[in-house]
Amino acid sequence: MPTYVVSLRLPESFDEDFIALIPKHREFINRLLAEHIIEAYAISADRSRGWVTINGDTADAVRTIIEQFPLYHYLGNIEIDELFIFDSAATRFPRISLN
Repeated sequence: MPTYVVSLRLPESFDEDFIALIPKHREFINRLLAEHIIEAYAISADRSRGWVTINGDTADAVRTIIEQFPLYHYLGNIEIDELFIFDSAATRFPRISLN
């Protein structure tokens, strides 16, 4: 299954409605992480940008997942790019300890 990286912009300020959706959004993200649909989820330190690495059959399938995010209506400049290589420490075998 192909892997995609999604780049997105968060709003400049967070209103009460946005903040109220954060727990529901995190629950959704955590479920997709547990199901290995999302491989990685990151938000910049200034909380202006985000990146999500998602496994999906097509870019349209990935967009459908993003549209289910509880915070979707607050996200802007969503870009979806299929990756040729996605390598991370999390996908490697655990280190062997001889102790």
